[in-house]
Amino acid sequence: MATLMQPETGIRPSESDELVVTELEPLLSKIFGTPPPVQFEFWDGSSFGRADVGRLRVRGPDALRRMIWSPDELGVARAYVAGEIDVSGNVAEILRALQQAISVDGGLRLRAATDAVRAIRVAGGVGAPPPAPPEEIVPHGVRHSLRRDRQAISHHYDVGNDFYELVLGPAMTYSCARFVTPDATLADAQTAKHELICRKLGLGAPKSDGARMRLLDVGCGWGSMAICAAVGFGAEVVGVTISTEQAAYARARVAELGIEDRVDIRLQDYREIDDGPFDAISSIGMAEHVGKKRMSVYFERLHELLRPGGRLLNHAISSVGGSRLGRRSFVYRYVFPDGELLDVGDTVRFMERAGFEVRDVENLREHYAETLCRWVSNLEEHWDLAVSLVGEARARVWLLYMSGSINGFDDGGLQLNQTLGVRLDGHGRSGMPRTRLDWG
Repeated sequence: MATLMQPETGIRPSESDELVVTELEPLLSKIFGTPPPVQFEFWDGSSFGRADVGRLRVRGPDALRRMIWSPDELGVARAYVAGEIDVSGNVAEILRALQQAISVDGGLRLRAATDAVRAIRVAGGVGAPPPAPPEEIVPHGVRHSLRRDRQAISHHYDVGNDFYELVLGPAMTYSCARFVTPDATLADAQTAKHELICRKLGLGAPKSDGARMRLLDVGCGWGSMAICAAVGFGAEVVGVTISTEQAAYARARVAELGIEDRVDIRLQDYREIDDGPFDAISSIGMAEHVGKKRMSVYFERLHELLRPGGRLLNHAISSVGGSRLGRRSFVYRYVFPDGELLDVGDTVRFMERAGFEVRDVENLREHYAETLCRWVSNLEEHWDLAVSLVGEARARVWLLYMSGSINGFDDGGLQLNQTLGVRLDGHGRSGMPRTRLDWG
């Protein structure tokens, strides 16, 4: 792939030429120990550290300037996105090795910053901070207003359906898959996830009047869940998204399958839906965009849109204690502006306050790590095509964010929970099966 460096010959320059490593070696030793678990290579050919896991090549002093002016993850991320740092090796493994090795406490961090300023003055000069890559965004307006949410969603999802096809594969599903067997393909695993959700929602059960079950799919993406529910479970589906490119793509898929009479894809916010009731609601990868302050309103609105006895399946990334992306984090600036993760306990609490009876919670954390590995593999395999579609900088954003997320799900810092709730019928009846056997 284009971002990876060619293997080095192993020939090191003479000591007189090792100006950069001479200045930076003490700093790197303080931060990562001696020797670092990843080899750092600099623009003059000098290097420091082991190459067991991989290599980071700093292509010029601009990368160091970014880190001086932004001595946090944002500075490093900007340098990588801008192509001022190259990576050779498995990005997830390199990130994991660096995270485990870092040993900068508060006092050492201050001394390290002082050393870094001195080192960069010798290595290339401090100078003015380079401008942020254009792929970076800071949304404006009232947080989680309709206008700002559309801006944030467009930044992430309206980058081109061809690019998403490349990364996500034929399933065209941007959420955690479910790998029932070790040899399952990504498409098989995404189908298994959608079918599980349909069964949890009871979509296969016939209605007493013979009508189709009516499903609302909030944040419908490119239509995969809606299509599965309509074709595989006979449901009538309304899918809503505020991404124009997703809506266009999903409508085209529905038309190609000839199921326009059963699937209605709308460019619409969940706050604008006014044609309930529905028999079931799926919310897949949507809650992360809502925010904790609006979560009560979100679940209350979905409760209102359900008929008595109707079920809600909330499929969302979570973290213990919850986490709101910092405005200076890489993921906030480049991937999910305004994104926020809830503790699964808070999700249950908000659902219950809205009137739902919570009947089941299932964690698919390991499945999401595997899903991300498949997406990264797709991106790396088709790197040159990805760059031609969205540019190298945005392709780098995706590689970095997905690789880091693999580690988050592997070590448990990130979770993926499916939380199933039901709106009781007013007499305490849920209509739920007695066991999970029907779900499979």
